[in-house]
Amino acid sequence: MMNSPREVQQALQEQKYVADLGLATAIFLALKLNKPLFLEGEAGVGKTEIAKVLASALGTRLIRLQCYEGLDVNTAVYEWNYPRQLLELRLIEAGGQKGSREEFLADIFRPEFLLKRPLLQAIEDSQPRPPVLLIDELDRADEEFEAFLLEVLSDWQITIPELGTIRASRPPVVVITSNRTREIHDALKRRCIYYWIDYPTFDKELAIVRTRAPEVSERLARQLVTFIQELRRVELYKVPGVAETLDWAAALAALDRQDLSEEAVDSTLGVILKYQEDIARVRGGVVRDLLERVRQAEAVPRPER
Repeated sequence: MMNSPREVQQALQEQKYVADLGLATAIFLALKLNKPLFLEGEAGVGKTEIAKVLASALGTRLIRLQCYEGLDVNTAVYEWNYPRQLLELRLIEAGGQKGSREEFLADIFRPEFLLKRPLLQAIEDSQPRPPVLLIDELDRADEEFEAFLLEVLSDWQITIPELGTIRASRPPVVVITSNRTREIHDALKRRCIYYWIDYPTFDKELAIVRTRAPEVSERLARQLVTFIQELRRVELYKVPGVAETLDWAAALAALDRQDLSEEAVDSTLGVILKYQEDIARVRGGVVRDLLERVRQAEAVPRPER
């Protein structure tokens, strides 16, 4: 059990996730007060990863609901296995079994014919430790699903007409993420502990690279983090997140690069930029300008690790 924000921070560090004290405090309060943790921020800053490392730190399983436009109850909660039900009906008919309509319905609407989706899995979970339920990118789902989710988070029960009401013996640990492509309703946010995850500072991003990509040399780690930090100041369609920083570190290490040169950057821009317009804008003069800033930063003494 994590009994303080510092212990949460340490537990995440053991899972190779670098969290500042503010985030660790939000996680601690969500666990202590049994409230959902609502994480908002740009794509690629590590929101989803928090749920994964939290599940590992708590020694429990992760149940993930990936949101998208058109998400409905059948995908998020449950649906009946119609092919199996139809086969069961045919077997009943072939066996000459007699009975009322209600008896036939009772035969095919049994729990074994139910396909349990993430929300129902989380409510029914009976393991010693509650699971971590990740509701990822809620802003992609429709407002109708958001309203349904608010009801679930309020009561932690789901009614299946054919089976009755299923209640959670204890609620799961809930992590909700949003990239803020649209605003989430205040009613849902009020039930959560809210935390905004911004792009990391230089020191934090360097610590992340050191932790997640130890094969990268200290000098190259500083260079690529400085480059990414400066690149985020450029007007781009999609600014690279921490995920791209780590991918770039892995790519440069795979290419056995020890120094960030213009050729190294140009040949790997597709790792950190995902739109051709951004690549075309950066390649050439912008890259040279950013590399010059990297060199200038290297000339300023920084404390070693």
